[in-house]
Amino acid sequence: MTDTGFREYAAARRAALRRTAYLLCGDWHLADDLVQDALAGLFVRWRKVRAGGEVDPYVRRMLVNGYLATHRRGWRREVAVAELPETAVAGPADDGTRDVLLRALSELHPSQRAVVVLRYWDDLSVEQTAAVLGCSTGNVKSQAARGLAHLRTALARTGALEGETV
Repeated sequence: MTDTGFREYAAARRAALRRTAYLLCGDWHLADDLVQDALAGLFVRWRKVRAGGEVDPYVRRMLVNGYLATHRRGWRREVAVAELPETAVAGPADDGTRDVLLRALSELHPSQRAVVVLRYWDDLSVEQTAAVLGCSTGNVKSQAARGLAHLRTALARTGALEGETV
């Protein structure tokens, strides 16, 4: 099997894929696993996917499917630890909004979270998001609206949106 172009693609896109995966799952280690699984699956089908010319949407679909599959696996929901982790202290440049936003994002239903991440982080159109998720554009629009409403409410509760229209 040849890897012509695959190494270059993987090297160029790994960081962006990892950020997307992190926003989907909220865990850097799981994000790394999701990206690794997606790239491994892509490698197996590289020639066919590359010939089709739609590599990024294919990999995004694999990431989202992998993320959604983790919520169907019971063993992924609980993590046993001997000691509770220390809580992070906000730095001088961090007003806490990032943590509030990530916490609010983690409260979204997995499919809703996938829509919000793909639409507003990866900047995909409604149609592209629907294609990645294999759903209708109407579903993408309603999930995005609900997800954004939840994020606005969460940010307003903490005062992060003071002076802004909610």
